Amino acid sequence: MEKAIKEILKKRPHTREKLTELKRKMAKKYNLRILRNSEILKIYNDLIKRGKIFFDPEMEAVLRKRAVRTISGIAPVAVLTKPYKCPGKCAYCPEEGSVPKSYLSNEPAVMRAIRNDYHPYKQVQLRLRALENNGHHPTKIELIVMGGTWSFFSDKYKHWYIKECFRAANDYKQRNKCGDSDKLSLASLEKLKKDLEREQKKNEKSEYKIIGLTLETRPDYITEKEMVQMRKLGATRVEIGVQAIEEKILKINKRGHGVAETIKATQILKDYGFKVTYHIMPGLPGSSYKKDLEMFQKLFKNPNFRPDQIKFYPTVVTKGSLLYSWWKKGKYTPYTDKELQNLIIDCKKVIPRYVRVIRLIRDIPGESIEAGNKITNLRQIMKDRGVKCECIRCREAKEKKVEKKNLELSVITYFASQGEERFISHESKDKKTLYGFVRLRLPKENNNSLIKNKSVAFVRELHVYGELVSVGERRKKVQHAGLGKKLMKEAEETARKKGYDYMAVISGVGVRGYYRKQGYRSQKTYMTKKLI
Repeated sequence: MEKAIKEILKKRPHTREKLTELKRKMAKKYNLRILRNSEILKIYNDLIKRGKIFFDPEMEAVLRKRAVRTISGIAPVAVLTKPYKCPGKCAYCPEEGSVPKSYLSNEPAVMRAIRNDYHPYKQVQLRLRALENNGHHPTKIELIVMGGTWSFFSDKYKHWYIKECFRAANDYKQRNKCGDSDKLSLASLEKLKKDLEREQKKNEKSEYKIIGLTLETRPDYITEKEMVQMRKLGATRVEIGVQAIEEKILKINKRGHGVAETIKATQILKDYGFKVTYHIMPGLPGSSYKKDLEMFQKLFKNPNFRPDQIKFYPTVVTKGSLLYSWWKKGKYTPYTDKELQNLIIDCKKVIPRYVRVIRLIRDIPGESIEAGNKITNLRQIMKDRGVKCECIRCREAKEKKVEKKNLELSVITYFASQGEERFISHESKDKKTLYGFVRLRLPKENNNSLIKNKSVAFVRELHVYGELVSVGERRKKVQHAGLGKKLMKEAEETARKKGYDYMAVISGVGVRGYYRKQGYRSQKTYMTKKLI
């Protein structure tokens, strides 16, 4: 097998079609099965380490499996918390008992978590290993913690869980195993806080940096106290289960909170600098095509909402939920595939350019869906139908290189949650390609008292798109082309002209060093810089 792989590498296939053709020839020549890309990558990396061949970015890109995972410049690593009681009694949520509520035991992320006893350290290391085996370089990690209402867990568990995630990233090269000393039951809360802080400090200089941390919770659990704790944990983005923004629909589905809680939560999150993701569920009992579209339009027309990101989770019927009982009795009928696709098309038409649609469906296996959408490639279907969308994900640069002659600075100003927002971006002149952006918030009031008696503007997100490039790696892609610094300078100048005294960045732990080089310093979990 090794001989066949070396022969493939010698021919340096630079297209997937050429690689497939070579794999078939080698299988026939050496009487082998068709080689997997991960097997070729393993030999390729070994030969590079031994100095037998040189790094070939074009060939590596061809070998990489599911390149889309790191095409946005970061490596997403999703982990799941342990099964735990949930404060909600939502009609649509399945409950298996042995897995977190609203999740199913045959979902890919859940299966990985079960295989690792829900241990955060093991889950992070497994995902990093899987990404590397498939040709990715996961040195810039966006950690996504799933599993239900994060805010409902004990403080000890929350600090232990995040500490173990950071430890896993820091230890990755050593491939350490978790030992008894890392068990939650053996540590006090104060010790866990100190251990977490130590691991965060290490991560600032680690090869595998956690540059973003996402937590999921309910709108009615968002408080200023919770925000302070989330920042100490290192969180930069919060996903909230909004589901719908009509009181009657929320009540029918036993959500347990109203629209007012969503409005309040959104403002608190933005005032603390967080990126805000809404989970939206079209097709809930009590709704209709017309109502869903009106609610979606309202998300962006009404300044009380205007989230930064959307996860579009069409309602499906699964066993173990109250909704399953309603469906069996004929009291509920989900959308047909055609209705759902048409709704998505209509919704996409109203999405602003400052919003990123992260997902169009939830990753529930078809065999677990009793009724509702089972199509897993909705994005591709939309694309094939010629659906145009101006959301961030549909415009991001991907593998395109920056062409300075085609680069243009763009600014979108809008008001949201009692503050002014500026979406400052570098785009192509035809507006079809987004190379990078910064989200600048100019609060009406300095609500979180970050710097006493001083006005503070917030950079809630800085992102430069393109293929994930490790720090120090010499690939002429979009990242490390200086766009991030230019965007920050533009944001600082805007805030300065508006009369703000300081700029604060809700920096991920792993990118604090980047902001220090631009004159920022650590202050109450943020990176701050004096403007005036």
